[in-house]
Parts: sequence; C-alpha cells; structure tokens
Amino acid sequence: MISEELKILLRRLFPFLAFFILIPLLSYGVWVIYPNKNLSIVAIDKTVLGPGLVEHSSFFWVLDHLKITKKNQEFYNRKTDYFGYYPAGEKPKPEIKDLSKLTSQMIKDKVTNTDLIFITDTYGVMASADELAEMQSLKPRVIYGGLDTKDLELIREAKAQEKTIIAEFNTMASPTSKANRTEFENLMGIKWTGWIGRYFDEMDTLINNDIPTWLRYQYKLQHEGNWMSNGPGLIFIHEDGKVEGMTFEEDYLNKIPFIRTQKRNPIAENLPELVPYPDWFDVVLIERDYQVISYYDINPTAEGLEKLRSMGLPRFFPAAVSKQNGKGNMYYFAGDFSDLRTNLGSAKFAGLPFLWKGLHLVTDHTDRESFFWNYYYPLTSKILETAYLEKN
Repeated sequence: MISEELKILLRRLFPFLAFFILIPLLSYGVWVIYPNKNLSIVAIDKTVLGPGLVEHSSFFWVLDHLKITKKNQEFYNRKTDYFGYYPAGEKPKPEIKDLSKLTSQMIKDKVTNTDLIFITDTYGVMASADELAEMQSLKPRVIYGGLDTKDLELIREAKAQEKTIIAEFNTMASPTSKANRTEFENLMGIKWTGWIGRYFDEMDTLINNDIPTWLRYQYKLQHEGNWMSNGPGLIFIHEDGKVEGMTFEEDYLNKIPFIRTQKRNPIAENLPELVPYPDWFDVVLIERDYQVISYYDINPTAEGLEKLRSMGLPRFFPAAVSKQNGKGNMYYFAGDFSDLRTNLGSAKFAGLPFLWKGLHLVTDHTDRESFFWNYYYPLTSKILETAYLEKN
C-alpha cells in the first residue's frame, strides 16, 4: 500500500516525469508511426572541412525529421550520401567522391532516377597560406572546389527532365571559372553581380577577432589607409578584389540585414515577415519568371543608396527565389543558409520544430539555431514537401 507521503511526492513529480519522459516518448512514437516519404536526392557539398559536415548537416536533419528516404527505404546518411569532399577523420586520408568519373549516359540515368538536386556549397577546400600572401590576394590556392563541367551536365540534364533543383551560396562564385559560372547563370536564370557581403557587429578589430586580416588590409589599401568606423557595419567584396563598407546609422538603418518575406509565394506561408541575417550573402539579379520568396532589406540612407549605386547594386536584393521548371521547380538561396555550426540533436521526434521555434527568439541574430527554426526549416521543409507532392 502506497503511503500518503509517497502519493504527494508522485503528484509533485508527475509534471516533471511527463515533460522529460512521457512527452518525449509520445513524440518519438508519433514520429515512428508517421509514414516514410520516398524522394531520391542528389546532394553536392565540396566544402566539408571536418567531421561536423557543417554545410549540408542542416538539410539532412530536415530530411530525417520529415522521414524522407531513399528508394530502398533507408534514411539519408549525412556522412556518406553526398557528392564532394570527404575530409580525413574516419579514414586516414581525404577522399573526393564527385561526378568526375561518370559518363554523360551515367549522369543522364542518375537524373532520371532522381527527384531533387541540392547544391549547398562548391567553394571547396583551400590550401593554408601565410598571412602576407592571404592579405595580398583574395584568391587562396584551391585544393578542391568550384562548379565543374560534370556538375553543370547534371544541372542541365535535371532542368531538361524537369526535376527540382536547389542551389545556394556559394555555388557559382570563386573558385568556379567564369565560363562555368556563365553557363550556370544561363541554366538557372540568375546573374551574379560579382558582389558578396556580410554583417559584422563590431568593426573595431581590437574587439572583433572575426574580421580577417586580409579584409582589413585590402580595405585600407583601397581607401587611403583608413579603416571603417567602430560599431556595426556591412562589408561588400567584389570578385575583382574591390572592398567596400557601409556603417550603421551613417549608410544604413537596419542594424542587421533583414530577410523580409511576403506571403505571395506558397513556399513562404510558414515564414516570418522579418528575420535578421548576419552571415554571408551574394547579390544576384533574377529573370522575370522568378518569384521572390524573400529579399534582403538593409534600409539604406541617402548616403548608403549612393554607395549601392556606385557598386551597381539595387535598393533591395533577393534572398530566396523560385520558378517553375515544368513538373519541378528551381530555387536559389542567396545566402549561406545551410551553414549551421551547432548540433541539433536527434530529428526523430514529432513536433520538435514547433517546440524549438517557440523557444528561440526570431529577433536574436546571435542565436544561429533561431535562424534554423524560424526560417531555414520552414523554407526547406515546404520545398521538400512540395517536391514530394509533385512526384506523387
């Protein structure tokens, strides 16, 4: 017989037991019984620098949570199910597993058996350089990287077969050759302006160690030895080596660049209206048949607008866009959206995105997980669900 004291104790402990044991078990059970979704995906990631597999881990987490599987009903493995660079770690030497050894017929057959192509990053792996060489050149020596002719053949065939294609920063910038970039732009219907940008919360290099030495060196070299004012700012880097800066309140008024979303595109239905974005982005121009899912807004002052005009840049520029590709769709993310430098834990629990979205403030730009739960997951999950519905 249970004593009265034990009953009182169990009543007090029940909410904690429910929260930490019963609810997770229920969540896992719901995830287990939820049906698998078969979607054949080819992922390309050439910028894998360590076991964290940063650039494509976010996407593979979404695949796991949505229970998207290969044709054999196996879940995608982020460590093996991609084309690109495999760093040393589990194996003694780095390996390259890409499309280079595939014939044109093999690529055509691969596309025929594929529903979606995802190109997360082709920047690649660079040789370490001494500081002086790094400061004097914006182009370090490439060990492996860049969009190559086989990648283009895959994209060309995927477009012809009306498959869904997702490409992301950095797919077409350095070290991709100009010829390959031009073909990629023509295939996708977008045009890179040559500019990439990034927000820094403090331009005082004594305080902020994240600002590369070569960046400060190049800026001062081009601006009569002057560096930017202390405080928040934006840096823009052109492929020809030109570096420009914009200072908060003097040149622009949104302290952190906003990703602004309007609900006109069905893909945007679960996205918040405003999300701060402090990471790398590229400035692209798009053809008229594209629909803008989201766009960047820095709210420039009159001085800032003049600087943008001098760089040949518009007032607003796309963050995520889409257009129809026959039975499929084409998407471009003009930002390093997939780069999540944190461990999200297991994806095998129903309701996790709803829970974590509520616990991570959308306005907190210092919390990289906040961007994942509030923007990246709703965006990519909707794209994947749309691709699955179109297939079936």
